[in-house]
Amino acid sequence: MKREIVKTADGSHTISVPELDEHYHSVNGAIAEAYHVYIEAGLKSVECEEVAILEIGLGTGLNAIITLIESEKLSKTIYYQGVEAYPVLKEEYELLNYVDQLDANPYVKEFELLHTSKWDERINITKTFALRKQNKSFLEIEDEDCFDLIYFDAFGPDVQPNLWTEEVFKKMYKALKVGGVLVTYSSKGIVKRALRSVGFTVKRLEGPKGKRHMLRAVKML
Repeated sequence: MKREIVKTADGSHTISVPELDEHYHSVNGAIAEAYHVYIEAGLKSVECEEVAILEIGLGTGLNAIITLIESEKLSKTIYYQGVEAYPVLKEEYELLNYVDQLDANPYVKEFELLHTSKWDERINITKTFALRKQNKSFLEIEDEDCFDLIYFDAFGPDVQPNLWTEEVFKKMYKALKVGGVLVTYSSKGIVKRALRSVGFTVKRLEGPKGKRHMLRAVKML
């Protein structure tokens, strides 16, 4: 499917998929949404200093580079596993303006490495941030009791409902350690019900700009 780079309300880029009428990040602000959902409600809610993160939808690398930057401020060591079925192309990620918009020029090389590192190999991007990228479907995830935090950033349930099912969230539940957290921008009723049906304790939180709510789900047992 054709993909186009477009500017969002906070000046940062996202990728648009016209055929699906969908975007990789919020048009109300890609960077703002990433910080609100995945850093403030996600990373900062995890108390351990060594954090294993699974991202569902590695996409542009925005959530990953922000996590790298913020984890240094929080003195956390990160293992980051990103799953992506349809990787962003070189001619696409080279045009993304995240480093400039984040005022993060020291991280130019790190952002590039997020995209150029080999698939299915653990790569040390920095001394405290290790990455493993996996080019596969979310339905192929078989990890168990591995992660402290999941960034669930798939295309929306209206566009790809098969990615927001009990089957998928059961895999997410298994992949988390006890006490692990899943955060997502979607707060739709079908998402809440699917999360609760597989065992998550779900809380609705204030959403980023353009969304009333988001969800944080915890594996209690």
